[in-house]
Amino acid sequence: MKTITGILSLLLLLNIPGSGQPNDLFTRLRAISGNGVDFYNVDGIEITSQSFNNEFSEKAILKQFKRYSIKESDLRSKDDSLPFNNYYISKMEETTPGLRQATSYYFIENRDKTWTAITFVLINKTDRPFEREFAELVCNKQIPKNIFSPLATDSIDFAGRALALNNSCKWMGINNVQCSGYGQMNWSVHKDLQDAQRAADGQLMINKALKGVRVAEEKEVAVLFEGKETSARKVTFDFTGIRSVMIRASGGKTLTVYYVAAPFAIISSVAY
Repeated sequence: MKTITGILSLLLLLNIPGSGQPNDLFTRLRAISGNGVDFYNVDGIEITSQSFNNEFSEKAILKQFKRYSIKESDLRSKDDSLPFNNYYISKMEETTPGLRQATSYYFIENRDKTWTAITFVLINKTDRPFEREFAELVCNKQIPKNIFSPLATDSIDFAGRALALNNSCKWMGINNVQCSGYGQMNWSVHKDLQDAQRAADGQLMINKALKGVRVAEEKEVAVLFEGKETSARKVTFDFTGIRSVMIRASGGKTLTVYYVAAPFAIISSVAY
């Protein structure tokens, strides 16, 4: 049986609270902030939030989000369930057979007439009630400060506990750490095992769909995660001659990835 520890291999880790732990949003939510943008991850949902100092208007939105193909005709729908003046846009795209990406944009007028943009990206699911709840939390400034991880990576919050890292590590994204010479690990915390497994399957489909990448081997293996026996999907990718992020992460011609969906016990909670 192989033991998975820390960042010794590139690991895509989807995990859920253990039995008896509170199913609370703030125990699963993690974030980092940089260049005026807040990045969040919860239940495998990628969220970004950014506030702008100019006046809320269609012109201001189109100028800032032109690169995301937001057009004037998109700014016709509003979410009347939110207690803020807003525009709401929802897009669904099949990025690869069997894999659908849902992207939602909320452009919300703040009380001082400025505005905030919140974007949600979900894979193979939609969750409009959650999006509304989260948008209200952001606009009412109710997101706890201590769910934000520092940009320095000498120590990271992993599932409610601190993991000490060496100085070769850096953030590649929210809940995504790469350590030179050791590998890369990214994870998200889910409210139930079914959702975690769906996210793990979706991530595997995304990686398989990368242009020029070939699956050399794929099998189920027994591993130890957090000291407990579980199973993982072990996939070896061959990208000989292909230039990609995966190559830069590994420095070789093949890359082995373990996809794990497993329970763990959250040993500390986020204070309100």
